[in-house]
Amino acid sequence: MIPSILINVIEIFIGFAGGLAVGCGFVAFLTVLGIIPRLIQLTKTLHLIKVYTGCVILGTMMGSYLSFANVSWNHPVILLVLWGAFHGIFNGMLAAALTEVLNVFPLLSKRIRLDNKLITLMMAVVLGKIVGSLFQWIILVR
Repeated sequence: MIPSILINVIEIFIGFAGGLAVGCGFVAFLTVLGIIPRLIQLTKTLHLIKVYTGCVILGTMMGSYLSFANVSWNHPVILLVLWGAFHGIFNGMLAAALTEVLNVFPLLSKRIRLDNKLITLMMAVVLGKIVGSLFQWIILVR
């Protein structure tokens, strides 16, 4: 029979190794595709590089915490609106940066003859993600 402390140590080791694997995959995703540098370039916010770094780290830590914690979402509607807006902004900007890195928007804008409206097209996706996240948090979660 294996002592329970040894089982706990093995579980901690496996959890830590799994966390490292997922974290490395996430960093590789952001690094190889150059999503954050492209996002900084598009928004012309190089002076906020430390804020971007802090937001990625804090967001990852909060996401991990909320995944394992028993959190109740019985909060006021305004808090859910803010939470949904932050989710929508993050998802929209991430999707916009990803599609920009993969040249989806430039190709699409050329095909539908909107070359000079690329930023407008990207903002439509961002705002769509915000509205979708707000809908999810206000209507579906509440």
